[in-house]
Amino acid sequence: MAEEDLQRFLEKVKALNALVARLESDPASRQQFAACSDHNAVVALASAWGFEIGRRWGEASLTGPSPSTATSNLLADAETLPGEEQEDVLCSGADWRLVVIRSNAASTPAGFWYDQSENEWLTLLKGSALLRLADPDQLVDLSVGDQLLLPAGRRHRVERTDPHPGTTWLALYWTDACAPNHQAALNV
Repeated sequence: MAEEDLQRFLEKVKALNALVARLESDPASRQQFAACSDHNAVVALASAWGFEIGRRWGEASLTGPSPSTATSNLLADAETLPGEEQEDVLCSGADWRLVVIRSNAASTPAGFWYDQSENEWLTLLKGSALLRLADPDQLVDLSVGDQLLLPAGRRHRVERTDPHPGTTWLALYWTDACAPNHQAALNV
């Protein structure tokens, strides 16, 4: 282990020991800590108390105001306001892009239909959503793990997504220029 890694490890152990001492001496803090729903909530609470414990061994805390925080964990709670959606491009190429979409009680405005020139494959990583497809008219109720392929030109709209902590989508968009390779992968 390099000296820098050893120092980071020792600092994390000190922070964890100090956090444990607080939990042992303060029943209210212990109760609040026990109410955390997941590891990210534990890290955020510890940070709020001044303990930078990070998310994983050797990893700096991601609870600060870094602009990349929102996309660091695909399953992190949406930071969008009710009725809104946030899209972040994770990676892209000449004819494709991979996007994470976080929705918070969002829906497509009345009367508007998406009519894309790109193909879209999507899956839900968190939450649920109800989509309306046109031609033919169809309602599609999506839950975690469900996936849907929308060919270019298939009109659709979002009828609803979950309220906070919201719905998290992973969407792959591509043009016909690269469709044969992606179609083969999707049909496996």
